[in-house]
Amino acid sequence: MSKPELLLIEPMTPDVEAALEAEYTVHRYYLPGGHEAALEARPRVSAVVTGGGSGLGNDWIEAMPELGIIAINGVGTDRVDLSFARERGIDVTTTPGTLTEDVADMALALILAVLRRVVEGDAFLRAGRWAAEEPFPLGGSLKGRRLGILGLGQIGRALGARAEIFGMKVRYWNRRPVDVGDWPALPTPETLAEDSDVLAVCVAATPETRGIVDARVLAALGSQGVLVNVARGSVIDEPALIAALSSGGIAAAGLDVFENEPRIREEFFTLPNTVLVPHQASATVETRRAMADLVLANLAARRAGDRPPSVVNQERRA
Repeated sequence: MSKPELLLIEPMTPDVEAALEAEYTVHRYYLPGGHEAALEARPRVSAVVTGGGSGLGNDWIEAMPELGIIAINGVGTDRVDLSFARERGIDVTTTPGTLTEDVADMALALILAVLRRVVEGDAFLRAGRWAAEEPFPLGGSLKGRRLGILGLGQIGRALGARAEIFGMKVRYWNRRPVDVGDWPALPTPETLAEDSDVLAVCVAATPETRGIVDARVLAALGSQGVLVNVARGSVIDEPALIAALSSGGIAAAGLDVFENEPRIREEFFTLPNTVLVPHQASATVETRRAMADLVLANLAARRAGDRPPSVVNQERRA
């Protein structure tokens, strides 16, 4: 009996790909010639494994009559039409809870890197400027600064808890009411930015949140404010951000995510008041292993005819 067929959009670790090959005939979209091979295999593919940034378009879903599951290796669902998949009886799964702590760590690392001038200091030392006894500018302390968290889901809460240990004062905006004790809720993203020294963007990427950090929010953050983004590039109006960074409208930014990754806007490369990371917030050995394990569990459940453990769209049709 032949194996069911699976389309793998992005590479995974060798052990995970070996586990996939044990159960499926795997078509690797990301390899040279993989696109053409995937097009030919679409009528037979019953499972797709993809990343949050890649997703799977409706045109591909329509061309896969046997498709039963789209397993996202991540938590972003903005590149998959959940309703469209649900109407076709397709389970869409993610890997919730596996990456919360590491993404919150990266957000805090970016705050520290910007305020304490970590990247500037590294370049300064390597260029021999310290040995030449040039002065290096002072950084800023986290203690006492106001941290505004835009989107208070699991990652936002984990970041807030970390920030409090460093003496930051947390406030937030969220699309729905949440119970978090003493952290004040602000009514709009703009009022949150106005009441923050550092604005950390943790909100989910949806059509409603696209460009939610716009010129007005950046103006409210102000010339001494710092922006950190560990959500998605689409939630930032990037031309407005570049303009604010270039003009001194805000002080600095620490960015892990961008629009059109990995071919990001070249203007970012010439901005000295930025710390740029190539979408690495969840990129630890431990987290990627946990994410992969959940992807495999979701696939196994669907093959067995059971509900996968982390479905994010509604029950598939009977």
